[in-house]
Amino acid sequence: MLFPHASSGARLLSAAVLLALLGAGLAALALRSSSPRADFAFTGGGEVRSLDPHAVTGVPEGRVVRLLYEGLVRRRPETLEPEPAAAKSWTVSPDGRTYTFELRDDARWSNGDPLVAEDFRFSFLRLLDPQTASEYASALWLVEGAREYTLGVDAKGVEVERDPARVAIRSLEERKLELRLEAPATHFLQVLAGPNFVPVHRASLDAVRAAHPEAWATRWSRPENLVTNGPFRLVERRIQERLRFERNESYWGARDVALRTVDVYSIESWSSALNLYLAGELDWVDGAIPTSLVPELIGREDFQNRPYFAVYFYRVNVTRPPFDKREFRAALATSLQRSEICEVVLKAGQKPAFSFVPLGIGSYVPPKTFGESPEYARKMLEAAGFDPKDKAKRPRPLELHFNTSEVHRDIAEVAADQWRKALGLDVRLRNQEWKSFLDAQSRLDYDLSRSSWIADYADPSTFFEIWTTGNENNRTGWSNSNYDDLIAAARRERDTARRLELFKRAEQILMYELPCIPVYHYTTQNLVDPRVGGFASNELNEQDPRLWFWRNDEELSNARTNRELEGRRVPSHGPRAGLHARGAAEDAK
Repeated sequence: MLFPHASSGARLLSAAVLLALLGAGLAALALRSSSPRADFAFTGGGEVRSLDPHAVTGVPEGRVVRLLYEGLVRRRPETLEPEPAAAKSWTVSPDGRTYTFELRDDARWSNGDPLVAEDFRFSFLRLLDPQTASEYASALWLVEGAREYTLGVDAKGVEVERDPARVAIRSLEERKLELRLEAPATHFLQVLAGPNFVPVHRASLDAVRAAHPEAWATRWSRPENLVTNGPFRLVERRIQERLRFERNESYWGARDVALRTVDVYSIESWSSALNLYLAGELDWVDGAIPTSLVPELIGREDFQNRPYFAVYFYRVNVTRPPFDKREFRAALATSLQRSEICEVVLKAGQKPAFSFVPLGIGSYVPPKTFGESPEYARKMLEAAGFDPKDKAKRPRPLELHFNTSEVHRDIAEVAADQWRKALGLDVRLRNQEWKSFLDAQSRLDYDLSRSSWIADYADPSTFFEIWTTGNENNRTGWSNSNYDDLIAAARRERDTARRLELFKRAEQILMYELPCIPVYHYTTQNLVDPRVGGFASNELNEQDPRLWFWRNDEELSNARTNRELEGRRVPSHGPRAGLHARGAAEDAK
């Protein structure tokens, strides 16, 4: 039996920091459940919005989906390259448009049912169905006929019948699935590796819907009803506290899954999460670290900090005056002093963002279309018809919306102060819990709203598709036909250089119109116990929970010697031989 927290020595912070966090620590420890501790526990960053993989959009939900479900392919954590998952292999036609997947013979659902090609066909059509209202349906519009199925109109805007037979997704055999694309897309496998492109169990979903037609959405995801195909299954849910998962023994790769149980806690306060980590109740915390603690964490072996394919930005509701004026949006963007936010507030290596797309994704180099200039910002404010010194021309008070977090509040306070000093604006803060925050964004119930976009895959298109007209992730009211045309052309373009040039032109439009105001590009901030093996450090901050295990003393010593704390454990070929789970002595023999 391993007790990794007792001997690692990595969880000690300075006495000053511990005293500062004592009050929050007592509150955090009060959250501890009376149930036995799981083999591995982490915080998802707040109460998950949904357990329906076709309805989720946030990072906390995506991590839960990866515990419960498995798609056709997944990404290898070290390289982020696609590798087999529920599909054991695939072929691509010479024209690059037809993908044929062979499912694993031993792939099963958690209730023992076989996983078949029709499960994926049904699930992909469900994702595309407008009644599902998935914010990721458009990502599957690469498939021939998929866009028409979702929108009910063709490329020319002419209404068409929504017929699933017209969508080029075919079950060729019981375990053979074919998808045909409208045009070749070199990033298609990367798309399919995302958490939204997993199957759902139709029989259990239909049974709950028939029994509870008004409340099926919440009842279907209860532990007693939810049937999944991933490495873990849901066994307990306590709203606003935690989700408990157990290893899915029907999963085809169950014998190489080290952990028996995993807890995902719903904790939005990073101070509370940190105290649970220090007390040994959490093994991984990822989130917005209180800026005062960053100097304490930089350089620690349990703190992983590296560039991240993600951007922190403010959405702008362009349907509300005065944000409907481009010049007003430009005034906000050019008066924001990003270096102060990165260096004084954040302190963890984040970089000021003057483009929406971060550097380092392939060979794409984003344009810089604007800079920081309070003088220019005041000219733009005047061009928009406003003058803070003239009561008759003074803009109304503005509202800056963010989800509950110490760091989001810190950033919002600095941004509001900068806009007050540079432009004379009255900016008021509004925070909401995670689920309510997302709902408000979807309804366009905000002026300016804190957001982030984390790459779904390592290709620039993941940052561009969300701003197309009608995309569920747009959530600003902005639309531009020239932008749409450029992104549509990029989808069809097979020449890499021309494709990147189309993206560059599209970003120039986006950063001129400014329905979003980039603030900074992220770095990862994972606080993870050094004894945790199989924990990846990559630009997507994407983890594979199948690979997590607890290092014994020798493994920890070797990892420290080789400076490979995030190294991937190669799965064993025996029944969990050599793998370690907390409290699972029989598994560690």
